[in-house]
Amino acid sequence: MTFLNKICINTRVLSSSLSGVQRYTLELLDRLQSELQPIAPKKPLHGIAGHIWEQFVLPTRLKGNLLFSPSNTGPLIVERQVVTIHDITPLDHPEWLNPMFARWYQFLIPRLVHKAQKVIAVSEFTKSRICDVASLKPNKVIVIYNGIDERFRPKSFEEIDQVKDALGIADFRYILTVATIEPRKNLQRLLEAWSTICSRLPRDVWLVVAGAKGKDIIFKNTSLDKLPPKVCMPGYVPDEYLPTLYSGAIALVYVSLYEGFGLPPLEAMACGTPVLTSNVTSIPEVVGDAALTVDPYDIDAIAEGIKRLVEDNNLRKELSQKGLARAKLFSWDRTAEVTWSVLKEAATCDGQFGGNIHID
Repeated sequence: MTFLNKICINTRVLSSSLSGVQRYTLELLDRLQSELQPIAPKKPLHGIAGHIWEQFVLPTRLKGNLLFSPSNTGPLIVERQVVTIHDITPLDHPEWLNPMFARWYQFLIPRLVHKAQKVIAVSEFTKSRICDVASLKPNKVIVIYNGIDERFRPKSFEEIDQVKDALGIADFRYILTVATIEPRKNLQRLLEAWSTICSRLPRDVWLVVAGAKGKDIIFKNTSLDKLPPKVCMPGYVPDEYLPTLYSGAIALVYVSLYEGFGLPPLEAMACGTPVLTSNVTSIPEVVGDAALTVDPYDIDAIAEGIKRLVEDNNLRKELSQKGLARAKLFSWDRTAEVTWSVLKEAATCDGQFGGNIHID
């Protein structure tokens, strides 16, 4: 097969607000922009309209080129396609999602991964779930880990003070969590853990919950009817503030119930911030031994983990050093390099791929 001048990339997802999938797409597009031809609707399309465009209009614009679909979705009629699957939450936990959204992806993902020429998974966990749920042969799925942007690095005290002032958190030290308010982010259990432990911590230590609000009510299915003491919720935090917000924290607490990869723990590590995180799904694979891990369903374990990190200076120093070293293993440049090798071979080998590339 002749290698065509451009590989097309489906960028419909970039019309949505910034999240992990959008960041992945932007990071790869930034590094491969001279090699990839973006294709998107003329105006942002969401919901059913977006899916209709993707399934019926996008294929007509490819002109025989290979399509790279980097965001869990893609047109089912296109075989010359490489698709990235970040997680399969709609198949594993549809109860966490809008029913219509879940049903669509339950229909789409198993068919898409079989139809596509090659599948990229962002972790071994995600690969194993795709293969199990969709009965897909493992050699069709390549694991390529996400990276960390270079802007995530330890910041100066002056920069930290400026961001704390801007967010209204200048008068206290803080434990940080970064999450949208949705069931899998497990904010309810974190708040319950905080309510049990906050009175045993120094008076100037608060919990800062940074992130845009999701559609779910915070206190659904929990015994809490109001925020515990010493909780600050600044809401959405501008992306440019995140490295400094991480750097100023005593620790990041990220006790998500389900992640296909999980960028925040690594981003915090790159800023020198100790991390308390979950021991389930992809997270142990990503953080290695550089974080304190707990059962995210165990409220007492979360509370004790927070207490340890606040009180144990030596533990925080150890995790900070390990985290900085661990974070260096993950580079968007390397992610883009290996992704490009997969795309290039897929574009030239008529559907056959010689080997399983895996970033460690």
